[in-house]
Amino acid sequence: MKKWLSLIFVAFFVLVLSACTATKDAGEKTNTEKEPETEGEEKEEPVTKAEKVLYLNNGNEPTSFDPSIGFDAVSWSALNNLMEGLVRLSKDHVAEEATAEKIDISEDGLTYTFTIRDNAKWSNGDPVVASDFVYGWLHMLNPETASPAAFLAYFIEGAEAYNSGEGTADAVAIKALEEKVFEVKLAAPTEAFLNIITNPSFFPVNEKVATANPTWFTEAESFVGNGPFKLTEWKHDVSFTFAKNENYWDAGTVKLDKVQWAMINDSNTEYQMYQTGELDTSGVPSELAESLINDPELKNEDQAGLYFYRFNTSMEPFTNKKIRQAFGYAVNQQEIVDFVTKVGQKPAEGFVPYGFIGPDGKEFRDTAGVLIKHDAEKAKALLAEGMKEEGYSELPAVTLTYSTSDSHKKIAEALQSKFKEVLGVEVALQNVEASVFATEQKEFKYQMSRSSFLFDYADPVNALESFITGSSMNRTTWSNAEFDKLIADIKNEKDATKRWELLIQADKLLMDEMPIFPLYYYNQVTLEKPSVSGIVRHPVGYMDLKWADKN
Repeated sequence: MKKWLSLIFVAFFVLVLSACTATKDAGEKTNTEKEPETEGEEKEEPVTKAEKVLYLNNGNEPTSFDPSIGFDAVSWSALNNLMEGLVRLSKDHVAEEATAEKIDISEDGLTYTFTIRDNAKWSNGDPVVASDFVYGWLHMLNPETASPAAFLAYFIEGAEAYNSGEGTADAVAIKALEEKVFEVKLAAPTEAFLNIITNPSFFPVNEKVATANPTWFTEAESFVGNGPFKLTEWKHDVSFTFAKNENYWDAGTVKLDKVQWAMINDSNTEYQMYQTGELDTSGVPSELAESLINDPELKNEDQAGLYFYRFNTSMEPFTNKKIRQAFGYAVNQQEIVDFVTKVGQKPAEGFVPYGFIGPDGKEFRDTAGVLIKHDAEKAKALLAEGMKEEGYSELPAVTLTYSTSDSHKKIAEALQSKFKEVLGVEVALQNVEASVFATEQKEFKYQMSRSSFLFDYADPVNALESFITGSSMNRTTWSNAEFDKLIADIKNEKDATKRWELLIQADKLLMDEMPIFPLYYYNQVTLEKPSVSGIVRHPVGYMDLKWADKN
């Protein structure tokens, strides 16, 4: 009898214990915090703290977690949280010390010396050392790697020659002076250099790990990073999971315990998962954009990029500056964003978008001011003056070309209507498949054609330099010696204030000559649960979860 009573008592005790510890978060890991007991005090119940897990959608399988290869939207955001460079963009999108605790710049602006933090470690516990940066950057520049981001490093002495197969790795001016000291020499002073190297392509690679396993970046079990989070699971084409990296030098700032990334490549499914609480953030399906634009959970943030049109300045009638200006001033950018795109973009008032802060702490766009805005009367007057200068009694036929897409078509039709209304000009529309369009635009086959630009790094020169004479990004045939000189001066100017003034001059000159006319600046429209805070979406295109939190 005693034996049976004992068994019943044990079973009852286990049942009671299970009931006490079960919570609505059963199955989820919790942290138990308990003050030590002292004699005579009542026993306190353990305080349980639910794990903070953020649920996001990456859309697709990352292209690669090799930082030299993952140069795209489906790789950047993840890499930016798994790894970290010498510098990192702050909450205010300014490059600041990160893995490097100290940065020394030579008086001539050519040599950068980075002192790496003593407590900078890899997720496996290895120290981050200068040779890891040498290894990672040379891997990016190695022609055999075929990194799409290698051009960003061409500021470095010897980098372009090595990447193009005309030089050697030894001639690239980067080296480890000491275990924790990394030196870089530039071919010319580059004020934007610190912004450029925030790009994930400039992250270090653990040389010891990569040498032992060249495919270290392909699986969670072998991946080694040095960022705020570590990769703990990767179900290819399904999901991947981050956990807080306890070895990160600034781990105390990181509030999330985990980040779970889905891979749902359908905007409507993503939105439904957000609605049911399976995701903490979501993009906005295009068909719901207008109805959700005033949703209190919607965040509308700047993205460093713009939608614009190019003129071919070698094709009549756009050989004439005033005729180009007439077409530019005929456009009503505000109407385009209000009635055509309808997702809260800002109308473009110059070429450089919002998201760039000058040395005075002010937005570039605010300082540069309004350089283009709809003005029907001015457009008509400019067209008449231009036609008179060219001796036109009738304007040569004009064709507007766009790449096949419903959204591009709607914008093209709106422009066609406006040119007729303001200028009395009949403009023909031509749509071309995207792959053919890109090739033919580079070959200068179009009179006037749609285009877009997304910044690779957080500095206005990244877009402005596209229009120097002979640039493969120009695609207008426009050439201007004054503009070329401005860009050259910008690249060599060491004084930040003077350099900013030159950038503003370049923006103004480009808009005055008008080889292009801008329509609107890109934005990032995201739904985000009220329980989430601190996610930083940089205008340059990637997301930072270092400061994110979830209640």
